[in-house]
Amino acid sequence: MGEAGRDWLPLRSAEAFSHSPGGHISTELRINDRIRVSEVRLVGPNGETVGIVPTADALRLAQEADLDLVEIAPQGKPPVCKLMDYGKFKYENAQKAREARRNQTNVVIKEMKLRPKIDQHDYETKKGHVVRFLRAGDKVKITIMFRGREQHRPELGFRLLQRLAEDVTDLGFVETTPKQDGRNMTMVLGPHKKKADAKVEMEAEKESRMAERAAEAEADRAEREERNAARPGGTVRKERGRSENLDPDIEA
Repeated sequence: MGEAGRDWLPLRSAEAFSHSPGGHISTELRINDRIRVSEVRLVGPNGETVGIVPTADALRLAQEADLDLVEIAPQGKPPVCKLMDYGKFKYENAQKAREARRNQTNVVIKEMKLRPKIDQHDYETKKGHVVRFLRAGDKVKITIMFRGREQHRPELGFRLLQRLAEDVTDLGFVETTPKQDGRNMTMVLGPHKKKADAKVEMEAEKESRMAERAAEAEADRAEREERNAARPGGTVRKERGRSENLDPDIEA
């Protein structure tokens, strides 16, 4: 193959893979002279609609405004293009993507196991754990474990799960209704708040508690200082002379 063939083959291959089925799909937007159509539906830099114009005129307008012509909707007929600073656009999108990844949190499924004939004290303890999990934005799988003859009384487990769901209804909802699974009966509770929102709220509550403790400590310190100041002679202690410490008959 001659030199001319090598000059155009890589570009042609890249274009083919960008558009052909089964090849690599390019996620990059076409800009400026990579836009090969004869006309475009042009949108101005502030979002205003310019209308359908020849691509050459759109490129001239972009050059005069020191901006880029960016194809934002290639499926349009004609494709929609916008005048923008493409470098700034890519930077802002990258910043948003990083922020989204930073705020993204995985939903964790916690598990709490109960017996159908659980006593009130243990029930309150288990419920407290469920409340803590839901407040943190986690799902909770509740498992009722049946033993022996308890397996013939599934209504006991169902009533217990129903009671628990009602007790935490302000924090969560029944995502998966109770179902029998061998010797166990399970139910999944989902939190009303997303994990990220719950995390922000818990951080705010933590800061609030820390501020309250700091204020209480400052108030206690001020109260001690006030009590000390109210004592005779203030906080200054009277120094004892040598005669008060030593036998006056002993020579210094």
